[in-house]
Amino acid sequence: MKISTKGRYALRMMLDLAENGNDGFVALKDIAERQNISKKYLEQIVPILNKADTLRTNRGYQGGYKLSRPADKYTVGEILRITEGSIAPVACLDQDPNECERAGECITLPVWQGLYEVITNYLDNITLQDILDMQKNRASDNYMI
Repeated sequence: MKISTKGRYALRMMLDLAENGNDGFVALKDIAERQNISKKYLEQIVPILNKADTLRTNRGYQGGYKLSRPADKYTVGEILRITEGSIAPVACLDQDPNECERAGECITLPVWQGLYEVITNYLDNITLQDILDMQKNRASDNYMI
């Protein structure tokens, strides 16, 4: 499984909003500048995130974007599923129940199911707030050195 630029940038955008959205709406140009991502690319990601009701939008002078929920209510897994679709390591695990004609006799299926469980459990147990907290801890650890 490989996470695309769209998924990585969406995660960075959501983290930026979590970190900078406490005072109101955040302009896309500011996110683009801080994250060193083209504004045009972010403009392609916003509709995907909007459709999933993860963002609040405000137009006009004080316009921009803001998270629709607190940062501890978003998981990395959720954001990647929104932008990437499935995060299953093999196509046959995209369907539930597994419709692969070989599923009953596939000797490797348990390997892929185990990997999928590990990936899902890991990504679904990291919130945006967890990442921000990890970053703060890293920054304070580096400051002490």
